[in-house]
Amino acid sequence: MPDYHDDLRLAHVLADAADAQTMDRFKALDLKVETKPDMTPVTEADKAAEELIRSQLLRARPRDAILGEEYGLQGTGPRRWVIDPIDGTKNYVRGVPVWATLISLMEAGEGGYHPVVGVVSAPALGRRWWAAKGGGAYTGRSLTSATRLQVSKVPRIADASFAFSSLAGWEEQGRLDGFLDLTRACWRTRGYGDFWPYMMVAEGSVDICAEPELSLWDMAANAIIVEEAGGRFTGLDGVRGVGGGNAAASNGLLHDELLGYLNQRY
Repeated sequence: MPDYHDDLRLAHVLADAADAQTMDRFKALDLKVETKPDMTPVTEADKAAEELIRSQLLRARPRDAILGEEYGLQGTGPRRWVIDPIDGTKNYVRGVPVWATLISLMEAGEGGYHPVVGVVSAPALGRRWWAAKGGGAYTGRSLTSATRLQVSKVPRIADASFAFSSLAGWEEQGRLDGFLDLTRACWRTRGYGDFWPYMMVAEGSVDICAEPELSLWDMAANAIIVEEAGGRFTGLDGVRGVGGGNAAASNGLLHDELLGYLNQRY
């Protein structure tokens, strides 16, 4: 199996730089916010963080391609870095500390590109999570000061904690009835949103989570971390990977039942 340690170290360096950039503008009274064509917000901090990561990658990995939320795809080849400079921009704009920079390395393989390295850094929460293929998933302050992640062993939906982002997307897709049935069947539900539910699945504090509409940069880093922690990450169709435009993550034991609820009336 390839050794991704150097790539993981680089991803941490990139996250350090992005954290400094984004924290410097967090809660700034003069923060500039624009509306993108899809009606989602983007701030000067989103753009600056992605530009910074791209410039460092161009120096450190000039042969690798880069795909980012704000500036699209640059380059070609079997290795592709995928960047979400601020996942949770609406929280960032409102001063809510639940946002993160997501950095992933994907490699070409059977069926397309697959995540092999992922770092999720949430500086306003003081948290960071990471994983590399075959090397396990961790959380901590640094590569040398970390705790290994492990998903929960909860075997029943009735005992499960379910995290989600919002109701709107489920209703738009005609999946709301199944979603609501799932919330009624679970022990506990919370709308944490964005990257955080996936990290909580990976560390075992939440058992299942799902979102009806996502982009690749929303999922790539999360997926490798969940899987390396022993969980499952698929589309709502049950296909493993990050190409389906939506996601379901679990401790593995509850995955089929999770998908059953979300697809039961679709």
